[in-house]
Parts: sequence; structure tokens; C-alpha cells
Amino acid sequence: MLENTQIERLEAESVNSAKARPPLYAPRKKVYPKRASGSFRRFKWLVMAITLGIYYLTPWLRWDRGPFAPDQAVLVDLANRRFYFFFIEIWPQEFYYVAGLLVMAGIGLFLVTSTVGRAWCGYTCPQTVWVDLFLVVERAIEGDRNARMKLDAGPWTARKLMLRVSNHAIWLVIGTATGGAWIFYFADAPKLIGEVFTGTAAPVGYITIAVLTATTYTFGGLMREQVCTYMCPWPRIQAAMLDENSLTVTYNDWRGEPRSRHAKKVQAAGQLVGDCVDCNTCVAVCPMGIDIRDGQQLECITCALCIDACGSVMAKLGKERGLISYATLSDYNANMAVATGGGSSAAKPSLVRTADGAFADRLAHFHIRKIFRPRTFVYMGAWSAVGLALLYSLLTRERLEVNVLHDRNPQFVALSDGSIRNGYTVKLLNMIPEPRTIVVTMQGLPEAEMSVVGIDLPADRSFAIAVEPDRLKMLKVFVRQPAEQIKGQAQTFKFRVEDKASFESDEYTATFNAPEIVR
Repeated sequence: MLENTQIERLEAESVNSAKARPPLYAPRKKVYPKRASGSFRRFKWLVMAITLGIYYLTPWLRWDRGPFAPDQAVLVDLANRRFYFFFIEIWPQEFYYVAGLLVMAGIGLFLVTSTVGRAWCGYTCPQTVWVDLFLVVERAIEGDRNARMKLDAGPWTARKLMLRVSNHAIWLVIGTATGGAWIFYFADAPKLIGEVFTGTAAPVGYITIAVLTATTYTFGGLMREQVCTYMCPWPRIQAAMLDENSLTVTYNDWRGEPRSRHAKKVQAAGQLVGDCVDCNTCVAVCPMGIDIRDGQQLECITCALCIDACGSVMAKLGKERGLISYATLSDYNANMAVATGGGSSAAKPSLVRTADGAFADRLAHFHIRKIFRPRTFVYMGAWSAVGLALLYSLLTRERLEVNVLHDRNPQFVALSDGSIRNGYTVKLLNMIPEPRTIVVTMQGLPEAEMSVVGIDLPADRSFAIAVEPDRLKMLKVFVRQPAEQIKGQAQTFKFRVEDKASFESDEYTATFNAPEIVR
């Protein structure tokens, strides 16, 4: 067990210290995050590996859809206006599924934020993930915090130049891989990667790679925390999502203050002393460069690295972890009331501990029940409702559709035998990757018959039409009705389409126009 004075005090100052707030338009103070270790850091490694693995590997997954459809599991086929996601195929007119997923993502973000604060920002946001990846490279080449600060402050030498060139070169490779992986979602990945390296890919592919390389390199390597502080709107929105029962990273000053590096001397002098030894480790590991001891701040992304750092210091001192912890505002206020005797004095460590040094039973502790409250149930209900609606629609949707467009000019033609003919454009939509024979039948209009342009068969009330897989087939159809059967200037009838093999069918109600004199 170490003494307070044996804990190294790091010369780390937050970029927005509460003691000296910088002006809004101030030059950037570079942040040198120190490597942290602990359970939250390990969790972030796991999340980073999973998210990067999903992003880089997904375009290479295969999914057999038969000989008439691409076998890439996830593909945005802009040329054919299709979106493939494993066994799901989305057509342009079904974009509401994508809109529904975006709504679910928004509600899910509200749910997560109201429950556990900015967990999205701290663990899964692409900015956070790629900055973590860039920091891994930077630490591997230039060293940890002190080494990087020393390198920056030193003169330009051959070693410094070599380190910087190596570091930035790898960043550019990562940026290029990021842009390259993105374009693989829009074309067959194995084929496209060959075209990219042989110079035969479309110009838009190289432009996309260049743009994403530049943005990844700039945001992940150069701007870093500035993207979260100045460019991202979410820190400003999150305040509306939080309440007194939301979990946030909190410095428990009810047990940490007053802080001191010389606890024994201060106690011998009869003064109060808290658990914080003012080592600044929490500031040194923060990727945003803030001091959590100044309270909740816009810049905090709730990555919890300060919890790991402070916890390791408390363990070395033989004290309970949790000086910095995930806590709710209601628990914090309750414990602060205990530490201050109901607000009658400054925080006193003696009020939160028993005579043997253990924490008092009156202190509030977090329990999982606290995050289940009406607000979270409303968010969960809305999220589930949207998801179930999408799932039901997906499972019950028809993969055969018909749409009919009546000729606008002329709306009808009077034939030499006195009968009236109307023209229609009938669109048959086969939405599965298999060829189909679709039976088109006319229902209604007594004694009327139809003929299909391009099909050399006598006029009839039904035709069998071959439709290619995953294709729209347009037919020019003429419907003729004898004059004596016409009952009005506008009559309705139906085009019915049916696949006898799958028993799928669809109908469209059309109008048959006739001149007024025929009535």
C-alpha cells in the first residue's frame, strides 16, 4: 500500500479548466492522452474490435441468392436500385424500411442516452473508434504521453522526422482502407478491389476513397476532440435527454474533497482531507483533455477512462474504488446531503464514513432498478413498436405487384365496328430473384377483351406473361368493349395478376373511358 505522496503527480491541465476558462475562439491546446488500463478500457478495446471488424469485413460476406442475384451479403446496388441485406431485398418504393430503421436508431439513441448518458459517444461513435485506433498507432510509434510531449517540444531531428513520417503514413493507410471499405458496399467487393488496384474502377470510386481518406485522417489524426466539441451537435442535444436518474461519469466530491497530497500532515493539523490525492491521472488519460472534477461538461464523452485511472490509484492507496464512477444525479445529491449534514457545512469525510473507516450505510448506491422508470419504458415501447411494425410488414409483404397507367391522350378510341378501345401501360413487378410466369386477367367490363402488344395471340381476357427475375416488365395493353355493353362514360374494372406457383397475387382497379354519345 502506497502513501499519498508516493503517487506520481502528473503535470496535466485540462483544456477548459474551471479556474481559467479559455475564450470560445482560442488556439487548440493539443491533448496527449495517457494510456489507461482497466475494465472500461478493455471494454472499449472489445467494442473497437467488433465495430471495426463489422465495417471492414461485412462487404466480403457472401449470401447465396441464386443465379439471378448478387451473392454479396450486404450490398447497396445503385445501378439496379436495390439494397440487399442478407435474405432481405429492398426496392426503391420500399425505402420506408430504411426510414423506419433510422427512426429506431434515433429512438434507441434517446433510450441509451437517458439511461446511461453518452455511451454512444464514449464507445461506438465512429469518431471515438477511429481516434482510438489512431492513438494505438501513435503510442506504438512515438510512445506514451510523456514521450509524445517530449518529442513535440524537442527540435526536429532525423529520429523525430522518421517517427512523424511513419506515424502519419500509417494514418493515411488507415484512412485509405476506410474509404476503400466504404465503396465495397456499393459493388461486388472481390471484383471492385481488382479494378481499384488495376486503375480500371470508375472515377467516382477513386474520388470517394480520396474524400474519406482525407476526412478520416483529418478528423481522427489532427482534429480529434475538436470534432466532438465544436462540430458534433449531440453534446448540445444530450442535456434534454438526461434526468436525475441517468447514469453519467461523476466525480464524487462528497468523498474526494478537500483534496490533498499530504493527507497525514493535513490531518495532524486538524484539517479535513478527502480521498482525492490530486494526482491528475484522471486528466492525463482523458481523450478530451478535461478535468472531470470540474463537474459535468459538454466535452465529456463518458468513455469512463478516468474511472479506470482513478480506480487504479485508489487501489494502490488501499482505498475503495469509485471516487470517480458512473452515478446518477439523485444518488450524488443524496450523498452530498449526507456529507454536508444536509447542506449546513462543507463536505466532511467523517460524515460519510464510520469509525472504522467504512462507508456509512446512509449513502446511496446505484441499483439497476433505477434506470427502469417511466421515461425509459416510453422509449423502449416506442422503439419496440416501430421494430415490430417493420418486422410485420417485412414478413407479410407481397413480392408481386402490378401498377397500371391509363393513356392520357387519347383517352379512348372509337373503332370502325363501333366498339371503344382504351390503352394502358401495365407494369408487372417481380420482386424475387427467380423467373416467373405471371397470369394477367381482366375482371369486370362484360364482353370486353384485351390484347397485348408484342404477343401474337388473339384478344382474350387473360394472358400468361414471362417476367425476368428481379425485374419490372412493362406491357402495352389495349382493352376493347362492344358499344352495346358500355354502361357509362367511366367504368371501373380490375387487372388481376397472379403467380400460380407461389399463389401470390395483386390487383389494380382501372377506369375504362368512353365518349358521352355512346351511353
